[in-house]
Amino acid sequence: MSKMGPVEYFVCGGFGGICTVLVGHPLDTIKVRLQTMPIPKAGESPLYTGTLDCFQKTIRNEGIKGLYKGMAAVLVGIVPIFAFSFMGYGVGKKIVGSPGDQQLSYLQYFGAGSFSAISTTVVMVPGERIKCLLQIQQGANAVKLYDGPVDCAKKLYKQGGIASIYKGFGATLLRDVPSSGTYFLTYEAIKDYITNYGAEPASLIGIIFAGGAAGITNWLIGMPPDVLKSRLQTAPEGTYPNGVRDVFKQLMKNEGPLALYKGITPVLLRAFPANAACFLGMELCKLFLDFIFHNIKKTE
Repeated sequence: MSKMGPVEYFVCGGFGGICTVLVGHPLDTIKVRLQTMPIPKAGESPLYTGTLDCFQKTIRNEGIKGLYKGMAAVLVGIVPIFAFSFMGYGVGKKIVGSPGDQQLSYLQYFGAGSFSAISTTVVMVPGERIKCLLQIQQGANAVKLYDGPVDCAKKLYKQGGIASIYKGFGATLLRDVPSSGTYFLTYEAIKDYITNYGAEPASLIGIIFAGGAAGITNWLIGMPPDVLKSRLQTAPEGTYPNGVRDVFKQLMKNEGPLALYKGITPVLLRAFPANAACFLGMELCKLFLDFIFHNIKKTE
């Protein structure tokens, strides 16, 4: 990755994003449902007792398709989201690095990764908002407010304009700035180690491990603000007039700090294979582009 330019990052990051969604969306659905399920009243059982229970009830009530609710909205946005994320990382590396630097420090990797989150948030928030609203439409007897991503977007815009579609922008930044920095730092640090700082080619297993580990550290950092974001984006209008601050206060008062990690099990189960697929797809795309450009030069 160290020799890639912003354009290569853009193309390869978009392809890596597609790989991520195809592998990880079912567990993302379970995560959102666990994060946003209603608090049981005294004497009532919770809607889901855990990850496995949520998975079983989703399959029983909605079939396999229930696990992929909201994926269309994600796929429409995933190419620009990951493309801008990886391109932003490439640009960030140029900003934080000194001219002629061959090797960035860990702090510089983190800074470049954090920078990448700024551009992606603009592209990401509408898709995340729509995805979450579609994912919490549960069960055959549930009230169906939206018929799909397009219908959801239209109704949100009619309800509150562009501000409604971008609800949760600040919470997404709060999640992604530190977690993206950790994400790219982890991948680069492990890849540097397994390749002897670029002196040796990375193995397939090495890329899978580095990508999976990056996904794990990303979510360990990003999970608490993600819970706040999910609740803010799925709440009825007017529920949290002060945004994420009100969500945090209510959560701490009613459920305590452990609620900030609701849904962590499906997230971590998803994080390794989904992000391993992302970086593997990105690296394979880079090899493909290198092959194409090499052959073009040979014919010139």
